[in-house]
Amino acid sequence: MCGIIGYTGPQACKNLILDGLERLEYRGYDSTGIVLLEDGELRRDRTVGKVAELRQIVGDNHSSARLGMGHTRWATHGGVETRNAHPFLSNDGRLAVLMNGIFENYVELRAEVSANGHELESATDTEALVHLLADAYEGDLVEAVRRVYPRLEGHFAFLVMSRDEPDRIVATRLAWPPLVVGKGESEMYIASFLPAFLDRTRQVQHVEEGEIVDLRPTGATFWPMAGGAAVDRAVEEADASIEVAEKGGYETFMLKEIHEQPRAIADTIGERFRDGQLHLDGVGLTDAELADVQRVLIVACGTALHAGLVGRYLIEEWAGIATEADVASEWRYRHAVFDPRTLVLAISQSGETADTLAAMQLARERGAKVVAITNVMGSAVTRAADGVLYTRAGLEIGVASSKCFTAQIALLTLVALRLAELRWRLPADRVAEIGRGL
Repeated sequence: MCGIIGYTGPQACKNLILDGLERLEYRGYDSTGIVLLEDGELRRDRTVGKVAELRQIVGDNHSSARLGMGHTRWATHGGVETRNAHPFLSNDGRLAVLMNGIFENYVELRAEVSANGHELESATDTEALVHLLADAYEGDLVEAVRRVYPRLEGHFAFLVMSRDEPDRIVATRLAWPPLVVGKGESEMYIASFLPAFLDRTRQVQHVEEGEIVDLRPTGATFWPMAGGAAVDRAVEEADASIEVAEKGGYETFMLKEIHEQPRAIADTIGERFRDGQLHLDGVGLTDAELADVQRVLIVACGTALHAGLVGRYLIEEWAGIATEADVASEWRYRHAVFDPRTLVLAISQSGETADTLAAMQLARERGAKVVAITNVMGSAVTRAADGVLYTRAGLEIGVASSKCFTAQIALLTLVALRLAELRWRLPADRVAEIGRGL
């Protein structure tokens, strides 16, 4: 996954964008780039390597720019070369674009823009986007995005800026790649991940799939893709701190997060055991509905699926309910058979996993009850489920999951215990005993 950040406001933004990129660099990126608006022109620097190398290339240049965007790339389409690094500029230097994700129909798009006379310098999918936007641009970035968006297939989040609109960044997203807006004092940030700007502001707004966010120093406006009135979006207080995103004296984020597992498990269990009683507030089903469950289906991807395999064992062992765990990207294409007494547990650490979301929506369409298990409040799975159970692991940065995985297992243990208790498979004193052990 690539990292992206943008800024518009009164400050000279070169260093704050570079600082944000360094906080997005933790996943091991292979190239990086920045574009800044200065003296009416888009100034771009790119390099293969780390942000520290980009910082050296930029040097003391562009010190007056107050609008800019930065990108750290993990190569998908096109090799690890400077020409494939983001951002990309239109041939006339009027627009700049950067993106996280992929276009699945990029071959056709590249052929089209090339036939329209645009010179392609890279081997990427993203470069086609900047030329499509350039053809659609008539002085309003929002309208250009609105015209181009329906033609894009895949999963992505992108930012675009124009030298003709010197205080504006426009962005949108489709499927899982996230975007979060940061609101400052007469300045605005946007990024793929909170740590990029948490040292500047903790006032955030989340960009929904299929909408356009229009950033100016005075604030963010959220527009429906189909047009019409702007959407009100609440400003939330981020519950993570920049200190959490730092390594805290450990050599790596993963080592830090391994040592955070006891706290993550304790917080996940937390008040769910009170006075020997198990409470699963937020599950979204009545005790009678839970007791009536005849089958459990666990859908997830990657690490979350492995947690689900442990959960399957516990539910079958304690509750005596037939349980299966399936990878969401495969299950959604099966003709699965189930009825309203099937409980679907959908597990996603980020709450934005596209295949898991699709599986949840399909399960609900077929009449099943769906409970999401996630680590992120307000994420997409929380809005697609009948109930939500949160792990409380905090921000996890390491690519190989540790504390979120064990927190998921802890929460699935509680689910298995609750089902067993309601089905009279485990007596209350045994549930309380296991609770004390946890």
